[in-house]
Amino acid sequence: MSAPVLPATLPAPRLVVREYADADAPALAAAVAASLDHLRPWMGWVAREPLAPDTRLAMVAAWRRERLDGGDAQYGAWAGPELVGGCGLHHRRGPGVLEIGYWVHADYTGHGYATASARALTRAALALPDVDRVEIHTDEGNTISAAIPRRLGYRLDRIDERVPEAPAESGRLQIWITSD
Repeated sequence: MSAPVLPATLPAPRLVVREYADADAPALAAAVAASLDHLRPWMGWVAREPLAPDTRLAMVAAWRRERLDGGDAQYGAWAGPELVGGCGLHHRRGPGVLEIGYWVHADYTGHGYATASARALTRAALALPDVDRVEIHTDEGNTISAAIPRRLGYRLDRIDERVPEAPAESGRLQIWITSD
């Protein structure tokens, strides 16, 4: 039996949190490019940027197929016509668990967009019949990111040691959980 398919659009106040469409690839490229210095210290995937336009378009199409196959879901967070960040739900923690990831465009930090996105993702994940727990992982040094699960009522379950994946990471990964 396959996993339930995550929705393509999630309700969120002040935002539209929706799966990326092919037409969004240029906006995604521009948002990431404008945010490289902001994201580089904490996001290991930024080391692969910039991507060629055809590579980014193929990535967006692959994300859509993966969601439709019951796998991970990647979303853009839109405030009106502006892509203010990205987020996703990931099945990488085993059965019954979804992990949330998020990033915010450098020009839109401090406006609650990551919190609103993570709230929408949490609700969508916990609405699935096979999900018992949702996790958010933050590096101990990234106190701004760690404020989000706290704000949403997650509790710190543990701190795991790991090899840093980005330049500013401490190697101490905070595992925040909720099952409400």
